[in-house]
Amino acid sequence: MSTVIQPEGWAPAKGYANGILTEDGHLFVGGQIGWNAEQRFESVDFVDQMEQALRNIVAVVEAAGGAVEHITRLTWFVTDKREYAARQRDVGAAYRRVMGKHFPAMTMVVVAALVEDEAQVEIEATAVLPR
Repeated sequence: MSTVIQPEGWAPAKGYANGILTEDGHLFVGGQIGWNAEQRFESVDFVDQMEQALRNIVAVVEAAGGAVEHITRLTWFVTDKREYAARQRDVGAAYRRVMGKHFPAMTMVVVAALVEDEAQVEIEATAVLPR
């Protein structure tokens, strides 16, 4: 049995769940992009979108009763490897603003495009919440 996790005040996800929490405390967070709770992009900047995607992940984790330290894995999908590499200092600062010094297992994949045309990054996560 599992429970769909939807942060309060978020526009409903269409055709997917933002999060699925299993009975044993595993939380699977669907890919989050850099839009806000109303599913609108506030910025076209890569780092801004990355930070918002991480904030979205944390919102799903917290809606499930967890915290940043429960995140065990992040998988990043980026559309521009050069942009990511060129902005490492900004990426690191934005990451720490959201995640602090918590560094779960991570993978990055470069993709040709994402489903939402404005999206430059999508990040999915797994968390293990204490039961």
